[in-house]
Amino acid sequence: MYPFFRFSKAIVQAIAAKTIGAQLDFTATGEIKFRCRLTDIDNFLEMNNGRVLTLYDLGRTDFAIRTGLGRQLLQNRWGLVVAGSTVQYRKRIRAFDQVTMKTHIAAIDERWIYVEQSMWVKGKPCSSALLRTGVTSQGRVIETQAVLDAMGKPDWKMPPTGYVAEWIESDDDRPWPPKD
Repeated sequence: MYPFFRFSKAIVQAIAAKTIGAQLDFTATGEIKFRCRLTDIDNFLEMNNGRVLTLYDLGRTDFAIRTGLGRQLLQNRWGLVVAGSTVQYRKRIRAFDQVTMKTHIAAIDERWIYVEQSMWVKGKPCSSALLRTGVTSQGRVIETQAVLDAMGKPDWKMPPTGYVAEWIESDDDRPWPPKD
C-alpha cells in the first residue's frame, strides 16, 4: 500500500522547512531523513526494491515544494509524471536504519527534467536512481522552458552530459514495446 501518511508528513515537513527559510534553489540538492520501517522490508529483512522507488517520491515531493515548483504546479494546474527510471542498488537498507535521501536535478532538455536521487545509511550509498520526469498540463508533458519561465529561471541551461546523455541515448535505442 502507498504510504499516504508518510507522504502527507513529507508535504507538511517541506512546507514547514520552506516557511522557516530552508527553501532550495532549483540547482541545489534536497535532503530528507527517515527510518526504514517494518512496512518497508521484504522477506529478506531489507528494504523492498519497490518501496525504494515509492520512497523516492517523498524526496521529489520535498524538492518540488522547497524549490517553489510545488506552488507553480498548483497555480498552473500542472502535474508531475515519471516517464522512465533506472536504479542501482549497492548496500542493503535494513529495518530501522536511519536513511538520508538526496535529490537534485541532473539535467534538463526540451521536454524532460532528469532527477538523480540516492539513499544513504551511515554515510554509505545504498541506492541511486536516475528518473526522467516531466511536468504535465491537461495530461500532456509540457516543454521544460515553460517550467523554467514559471520558476524565474528562463535562461537556466543544464543539458544532459555524461552518463545521463548515455542513458537517454541507450533508452532511445530500446525497442518499445519489446518484441517477443
